[in-house]
Amino acid sequence: QVQLVESGGGLVQAGGSLRLSCAASGRTFSNYAMGWFCQAPGKEREFVVAIRWSDGDTYYTDSVKGRFTISRDNAKNTVYLQMDSLKPEDTAAYYCAARLDYGVWSVASHTYKYWGQGTQVTVSS
Repeated sequence: QVQLVESGGGLVQAGGSLRLSCAASGRTFSNYAMGWFCQAPGKEREFVVAIRWSDGDTYYTDSVKGRFTISRDNAKNTVYLQMDSLKPEDTAAYYCAARLDYGVWSVASHTYKYWGQGTQVTVSS
């Protein structure tokens, strides 16, 4: 059974940092891409960033470039999202997701097969 378990969310002041973790289990993810999405109340789930397990290549949405960094630890089967220079508009539930890597990046949530339960990030002004 595939499981993605997020952790690391919390309350932080604007300008602060958080590191989210996504521990993956239940299958081999070497041919998968892992993504982070966020969803604020009343809004649709939005793509944030993705990484390929195979070579560590990454793809960021413009609003987080230079502030967020995604990485992976193959030995621990864990993906991390380092979030720096946080802004109040980053407040949302953050979800880890996985999809087979077809060599093309996808920002569409429906293309991701596996999802975690989410972790809340709240940035106060």
